[in-house]
Amino acid sequence: MAGVETQLMLSVGLIERDVNRDVLWVWCYPSVSGELRGILLRKCCLTLDGCVLHTFVFGQFSRTWYYITTVEVQEPTALRKVTHFSIVITAKDFNPEKYAAFSRVLCRMYSKHGSPVRMMEGYIAVLTKGVCQSDENGSFLIKDHDARKAYLAGSIKDVVSQFGMESIILYTALMLKKRVVVHHPRVEALLEFTRVLPALTWHRKDWSILHPFVHLNDTELDSLRLCTGYVAGFVDPEISNRPDLFDVYVNLPDSEITISPNAKEAMTMGKLHKDIGLLIVESAEHADRTDSQVIKDISVKTKEILTNLRSLAEECQDSKITLETLQQRRLPSATENFLFHLAAAEQLLKI
Repeated sequence: MAGVETQLMLSVGLIERDVNRDVLWVWCYPSVSGELRGILLRKCCLTLDGCVLHTFVFGQFSRTWYYITTVEVQEPTALRKVTHFSIVITAKDFNPEKYAAFSRVLCRMYSKHGSPVRMMEGYIAVLTKGVCQSDENGSFLIKDHDARKAYLAGSIKDVVSQFGMESIILYTALMLKKRVVVHHPRVEALLEFTRVLPALTWHRKDWSILHPFVHLNDTELDSLRLCTGYVAGFVDPEISNRPDLFDVYVNLPDSEITISPNAKEAMTMGKLHKDIGLLIVESAEHADRTDSQVIKDISVKTKEILTNLRSLAEECQDSKITLETLQQRRLPSATENFLFHLAAAEQLLKI
């Protein structure tokens, strides 16, 4: 029996568009709830007007990750009257590269045989053995796709190159578990940018805060509101008129970051922020430093701040910090403010 890695997959599904341009959810194994099925159909580009083909998208809804690979049917194929189809995998873990690779194998199987039975066999093989081997359709090994690789797949250097010193706003927002909303009309740009941001708080290694592809739909927004803090991506420009959904708004095409009025007090910047911002920019601009080295540089600084905060907490009753404790240190007001809100985010604050 395969290990824990394989138990992360939840289901595999199939969506087709036929010659009449009708789009149908035609099959899944073992099952997908009606609510999630509706969301997955919305995320699938086959239901959109126009001819834009998004070959691979991913996202999260209510703690379930989804990965959708879409292809145009090419001859020779066993499929008749089908012009395009999408393979949908749901899982408990964030690992786009892993599920994109597996989906490609499943796509080739379905295109060649025209039957979901082969896909189900491949899915069960990965679930039970961690491998799906096929001479004609390619092979997939789960052990080739480590979670850490997925966390490091994006480019933090690109983020810092685009936003420079304003990157400190993103760092501060994530450290304080604020709600960050990112807008870009192209879903691919959204996915590429948003997936990097949780790496700014590497000490948490928490990609569950990532919701890279959200629609302004009541069901999705209700689920999003249940999260304490998040990084959420939207293609709809109307999101800029929804300040109830964000503390920090990132307009990606215009390279603009805006802090909402209700978050300005917690996000007040001071010398500490400037020092961290300079460290981030200098590390990212260093030609010889890789993305993972930049993340490590930021992480070392974060650990230094958290170590100081925890040692302060240990001096307090119940190992919890109070505002009075911070005030006794006579810190600059912006630093005191940041540490107070960080203590709350790290559950070190006495309530």
